[in-house]
Amino acid sequence: MKKQIAILGSTGSIGTQALDVIKEHEDLYEVYCLTANNRVKELAQQAHLFKPAAVVIANEAHYDELKSLLADEPDIKVYAGEKALDEIVQADPIDMVLTAMVGFAGLSPTVHAIKAHKKICLANKETLVVAGELICQLANEYRAPILPVDSEHSAIFQSIVGEGDNPIEKILLTCSGGPFRTFSAEQIAKVTAADALKHPTWDMGAKITIDSASLMNKGFEVMEAKWLFGVPADRIQVLIHPQSIVHSAVQFCDGSVKAQLGVPDMRLPIQYAFSYPDRLHLSGERLDLFRHTLEFFEPDLEKFRCLALAFEAIRRGGNMPCIVNAANEVVNEAFRHDRCTFPQMAEIIEKTMQRATFDSNPSLETYFNTDAEARAIASCYLS
Repeated sequence: MKKQIAILGSTGSIGTQALDVIKEHEDLYEVYCLTANNRVKELAQQAHLFKPAAVVIANEAHYDELKSLLADEPDIKVYAGEKALDEIVQADPIDMVLTAMVGFAGLSPTVHAIKAHKKICLANKETLVVAGELICQLANEYRAPILPVDSEHSAIFQSIVGEGDNPIEKILLTCSGGPFRTFSAEQIAKVTAADALKHPTWDMGAKITIDSASLMNKGFEVMEAKWLFGVPADRIQVLIHPQSIVHSAVQFCDGSVKAQLGVPDMRLPIQYAFSYPDRLHLSGERLDLFRHTLEFFEPDLEKFRCLALAFEAIRRGGNMPCIVNAANEVVNEAFRHDRCTFPQMAEIIEKTMQRATFDSNPSLETYFNTDAEARAIASCYLS
């Protein structure tokens, strides 16, 4: 029997590469559901190609257009709206849910998929950033496995497979450093969104690419690693590694370090999450270490304030990571539309952290309220 997969965010970078994996192993996997937020034409094209049982467009304004584009596919059910996302992930035939949506929007459908006992292939890091403790509790309660899809967390997972209960002394979380790694503070003050979108090694969506340039993405990945692997943040070390060959590593109590290496290709961690514990053949470039110099540097927390703010949010705990995530989503979009400068992103996030209501023991409802409040506060600081 083929494994039935729901892809939340199928038109984005992770979603499209996941479809490449499914196409390469169509004897093992089948698409049950595809979803998108606004890219209705791309979603319809994917549906024509992969023939899922259902498609969901989160923005209800696009429902009629999607319905029309799929009029010649009577077997494909078409739904719209956020509630439809929550409902479709609970469908009985689904074996695993790839959460490739970007941002806070991924939280609710992930919670519903966990409660439906689905295997979660997690690419939406904000789910753990915002509500890591709650998500881990629910996954344990409903016995829903969570397998990481981020290249760094997949690398950590691959490094600890087979280690049993051997204690982790330190996680070494690698980071390309983004396009501004060697820039001075004066140069960074003048960069544009077009500059920030030129990532040196990875091909990603716009939001994540900007987060990578500011290193906020790495701060979020520290939070994600904390919850996925049960390691305190003070034992997670960020290493700037411009070549993006060592995807991350784990240091054990005897001083031994295990790392996962490979060319920058997100299909590998996606496929490993689908196939674990098996490894399947994957077409593509192979790593040639004779062609690569491996370098590692410490991050500059003064120059990249977003990473420092992420560590501060981890230290404070509670709903503070949720506050940071909401403010970051606002300023990230604002920077992409020339409504704030690159340094102002960190400044507005910090001001939002100071003003938003702090809750040391948040519930799921608190996270939704916090997200709305922090977005409103951050928006007040934009021109």
